[in-house]
Amino acid sequence: MTIKEECIKAVSELCDIAKLKKGNIFVVGCSTSEVVGAKIGTDSNPDIAKEIYEGISSVLNERGIYLAVQCCEHLNRAIVIERESGAQGEVNVIPQKKAGGSLATIAYNSFKDPLVVEEIQADCGIDIGNTLIGMHLKRVAVPVRLSINKIGNAPIVCARVRPKFIGGIRAIYDEGKM
Repeated sequence: MTIKEECIKAVSELCDIAKLKKGNIFVVGCSTSEVVGAKIGTDSNPDIAKEIYEGISSVLNERGIYLAVQCCEHLNRAIVIERESGAQGEVNVIPQKKAGGSLATIAYNSFKDPLVVEEIQADCGIDIGNTLIGMHLKRVAVPVRLSINKIGNAPIVCARVRPKFIGGIRAIYDEGKM
């Protein structure tokens, strides 16, 4: 399977498991260095990022789900997203290969009207290469296991969110929201 095909498979599976709907936000953190088998932050690869972007965005665009791409630590893990998403907290920065990362740079240059924000509260996400996306997920995050556990050489960790449980022992919960 190509990297693009792995992304399509993983994101399709995660969207189905998370029961995402049109207008939801899907966050991606990605180390293209890890995808090619190098240490995170050492071999940023725009060509690999383009493959990943094309695979992920093809699935999300078809479903009407917003893609939020996490920048690297040099931009404090800011988020690149389409302005029409309604995201708030705009910051002034343009991601680059060595300050933001290759995937964030590709997303910024590919979106119709890119917006960079300091943070987001996404409905679901995939972390490709241990980039720490947890800060950009709504509470309560629930780990999701997929049929694949790597994209290229990079391990993936996926999560969806669910509403908080309240009420204790007497409460009854909606199984559809678990």
